[in-house]
Amino acid sequence: MRIGFIGLGNMGANMAMVLARAGRQLTVHDIDRERAAALEEAGAQWADTPRDCAQGADILITSLPRPQTVEAVMLGETGALAGLGEGAIWVDTTTNDVDVVERIAAMAAERGAHTVDSPVTGAVDGARRGELTLFAGGAPQVVDAVEPVLSQMGRVIKCGPLGTGNAVKLVTNYLWFTHAAVIGEGLMLGKRAGVELDVLWDAIKDSVGDSFVARHDAPSIFAGHYDPSFTLGLCLKDLGLCEKLARRGGTPIPIGDRVAERFAMAAGAYGEDVGELHVAKLIEDETDTDLRLEGDWPLHWEA
Repeated sequence: MRIGFIGLGNMGANMAMVLARAGRQLTVHDIDRERAAALEEAGAQWADTPRDCAQGADILITSLPRPQTVEAVMLGETGALAGLGEGAIWVDTTTNDVDVVERIAAMAAERGAHTVDSPVTGAVDGARRGELTLFAGGAPQVVDAVEPVLSQMGRVIKCGPLGTGNAVKLVTNYLWFTHAAVIGEGLMLGKRAGVELDVLWDAIKDSVGDSFVARHDAPSIFAGHYDPSFTLGLCLKDLGLCEKLARRGGTPIPIGDRVAERFAMAAGAYGEDVGELHVAKLIEDETDTDLRLEGDWPLHWEA
């Protein structure tokens, strides 16, 4: 089975490497060829354009930062859509706008190609280990056809028709960002009440207050780097997609609106290119108290 893979950023490069190491026949493309060096050493072939990457592929996987990037990569004379053949399957692992996915999928269908939206969760360390969770939306027989490949990157959850993969991903990110926005406040509440941070963190992890953010992300606050592997700008992008999904379904999200305000405040204070947990730095600056905790905090994107 021939696989094209476009988008070799923090997540995509690791996802593609998992497939290369599994012996998959892989052709790759990115706006920056240097990102493909390790994959080429692992046996992947380089394609000069998205169209070349899609040409002859049974499955084309895209892992891109924004809906606008997906449109730029898929459409146009050298876009990947022009290279998709009849029977090919486009799997978009981007956290994407459902409207964008459905529109490009309709264009792919005119060429006899199929689409699965399958955004992922699990952070860079999960991508590196092949332990992601992939939320797959699409026609059952099409999802079944790509599952053997996707399952090499992690656990596949079949979400329903095309578009539901992104709906599930946005719900999970909505909860993630909400937890991220409040974890700093919780830690600060305890610290300023006289509780040692290590004691407080241990208690949180063994209580109803436990969460992925508490276990995986709090160390980036303790270390003071706030996790640069995922930026505030990407948080704002995904929060905007959550808001659009809410409007589409007529669902009020008043807490989500407040969370978006805090992330916007953090981006205004520190810039959009800094780590996501700068949303917790807001409470540090507001109280003139830091949340540093001595310890060896491995960088999860390098572990």
